[in-house]
Amino acid sequence: MPESPGRDNHEKLTAHKLICVAMLALLLAYNAFCHFWPNEFQLGWPADRRELIRSVLYGIAIVLFPFTNLLRHVLLRLNQTMPGPKPAAARYLVTIAVTQGLIVWVGLFGFGMFLIGDGYNTLYIFSLMAALGVYLHRPKAEEYQRIVDELTRKTP
Repeated sequence: MPESPGRDNHEKLTAHKLICVAMLALLLAYNAFCHFWPNEFQLGWPADRRELIRSVLYGIAIVLFPFTNLLRHVLLRLNQTMPGPKPAAARYLVTIAVTQGLIVWVGLFGFGMFLIGDGYNTLYIFSLMAALGVYLHRPKAEEYQRIVDELTRKTP
């Protein structure tokens, strides 16, 4: 049975927000790890190899942002139109988890580049891009309310 439109969306979106907090905590953990053990785990690959890998990863990150945005749009629409007993909060949670999971890979790119020998600059660029992605794909009460409204409208 769909939720009633009058329920408080902030209470319903707690788990959704916790996913975003977990993704940000993961980014902070990568950065902390790189600052506390900067030399113990770096492999020191040659600069020309790192440059090629970095360029490819920048390209993937640039493509990942619009792809994730498109996927979010599709998932939101499916949340509104797919039949079934699944409540709106559970449907929206899947959308948030998928988009946050995809965008956090950008932060992993920076961590990986740091491990193969790149400096803090690359780590910070990828980390900030991932943090921006987490912000852009955060749970929004309006999106959730649209799902609730659409499911309520379809229920006899």
